[in-house]
Amino acid sequence: MIATRDAYGQALLELGRENERIVALDADLSGSTKTGLFAREFPGRFFNAGIAEANMVGMAAGLAAGGMIPFASTFAVFAAGRAFEQIRQSVAYPRMNVKIVATHGGITVGEDGGSHQSVEDLAIMRALPNMTVLCPADGPETTAAIRAAAAFAGPVFIRLGRSKVPIVFTDGAADFRIGRGSVLRPGTDLTFITTGMMSAQALAAAAILQEENISARVLHLGTVKPLDVDLVLQAARETGAVVTAEEHSVIGGLGGAVCETLAEGFPVPVERVGLRDVFGVSGLAEELLIHFGLTPSHLVEAAERVLLRK
Repeated sequence: MIATRDAYGQALLELGRENERIVALDADLSGSTKTGLFAREFPGRFFNAGIAEANMVGMAAGLAAGGMIPFASTFAVFAAGRAFEQIRQSVAYPRMNVKIVATHGGITVGEDGGSHQSVEDLAIMRALPNMTVLCPADGPETTAAIRAAAAFAGPVFIRLGRSKVPIVFTDGAADFRIGRGSVLRPGTDLTFITTGMMSAQALAAAAILQEENISARVLHLGTVKPLDVDLVLQAARETGAVVTAEEHSVIGGLGGAVCETLAEGFPVPVERVGLRDVFGVSGLAEELLIHFGLTPSHLVEAAERVLLRK
């Protein structure tokens, strides 16, 4: 169990040791986003913008224009919300080489409540032209995604979480490639298409379904945009039914992207698991997963519903 934000802090530190062009910016949250590790070792390449997220993004764009590779971090609700205009105008529009690493995404932020639980950030960032959107499943994939983002020329939004999550890529995620998905478990009756921490939930659900003689494939998409269209369509053709799962609103995020792809390429029955057009509420992360229907048992129920429509 490791939080993806913790894996980010260590990966950023290692990148800083390898490449002097790597710089980090934060909005007075370096202890929470884990960029403090980088700051302590490279104080000359770390910039605390204070509680001024929009200014931080503008600074990152300027550093990118000067040839640096900036990683700008804050909570997802502030990155996608408060700094949206600057991300749009100063990063995405001119295609600047800025990496926005948004921690504390989704409802597992917990007790901070709905005001701090970003459930729309993937949809917002996915809608921006030139923006690549990543949402890794666990620590190893986060490390690989951060390295891939550093090597990628252009804007990247990376969504990470606060809570510790199970290791999904037990052999590491060295083969991580932007725009490519991963089949975590084979299956023939239906496919779970997941992102972020919900991939571990889907693996648990697939194991429960196996006891009912239902074979569920688990397709994890660490890249929400560009979507791995070929792998999604292949899964639809081979299993004939899909359940999407995300710690995010069902509107505009992974579920929306998958449904758009299937509607155009190979329509099959789909059930979307996520927040149903509501804000989060305060509570323990485990309680909120139950409250909003994001547990393995809820995924099993969604799978049984979609099989009735197959």
